Amino acid sequence: MSTLRVLFSAAALIATLIVGAADASAWEPKQPISIVVGFSPGGGTDIIARHIASTAQPTIPVPIVVLNKAGASGAIAAETVKNAKPDGYTMFVAGGSESVSIGNHRKLPYDVRKDFTGILQITRQRVFLTVKADARWKTLADMVAEAKANPGKLSFASAGAGSSYHSIMLVLQKLAAVEMKHLPYQGGAPAVAALLGGHVDVSPHNPEETQAMYDAGRVRYLAVASDTRSPILPDVPTLREAGYDIYIENIKGLAGPAGMPQDVVAYLHDKFKAAMESDTFKRLAAQANLELQYRGGKDYMDAMVAMFNQIGKVVSPQ
Repeated sequence: MSTLRVLFSAAALIATLIVGAADASAWEPKQPISIVVGFSPGGGTDIIARHIASTAQPTIPVPIVVLNKAGASGAIAAETVKNAKPDGYTMFVAGGSESVSIGNHRKLPYDVRKDFTGILQITRQRVFLTVKADARWKTLADMVAEAKANPGKLSFASAGAGSSYHSIMLVLQKLAAVEMKHLPYQGGAPAVAALLGGHVDVSPHNPEETQAMYDAGRVRYLAVASDTRSPILPDVPTLREAGYDIYIENIKGLAGPAGMPQDVVAYLHDKFKAAMESDTFKRLAAQANLELQYRGGKDYMDAMVAMFNQIGKVVSPQ
């Protein structure tokens, strides 16, 4: 055998060993993976978790278990994951009030700015400023003008003190230099009922909560608190278009504890991103009226922190 052939053979052997070593060191799960949901079974966050888990399951060699730990507007689930080992076996559905809002209203046992590792964003849930169809304001500018002329007279509902809905209205009041009365309710459905009953003047809501009333002509939307107009409701202007730099919405996705190894993050990201892009998941999302939006792990965390900081400029922790 020639010297050149020996050298080529040795090089090929070394390359094979290097590839084999890399493959051997790549992370794969060896025990069940938990996705913690901070709300009860059957709700929007739970549906997202179960759809993405069931779609990704065929590509992951261990069970994916959805655990519901409801309470404190999702903060219990977030705390559970913050305290978990950063080994890839525990994540939660992040991106709601527990991530971007509550920590600005009261002290929490975690800090979204440093206690979590983003995996990916899966959906976005826009928030519309909603009024009754027969409300006297045709535009947001009309409502703001009346609020300025009558401080404290107009009222708004929210899905609870410290929720994202509450924070959107606090930021709007600050930027518009108006004062409105806050009436908190235990969730979005009671807030919708209060709006329809004439007990409040305006209420922030996602489309899932008000779509039936909108289709029936019982409510209107003055503005949406997103960075762009909704493709489903393109005639509704953004708050930014109205002159108020507000971008706060539910951006649901997966996050784990801080300090997760990069190969673990990469494995989970790639598996769940492939699931998100599958026809199966797109069909399930359409059936559940979910608007998909992808962000990678770092961009996802940056978006949550930006919303948290935007609210923090107006709200001081108690």
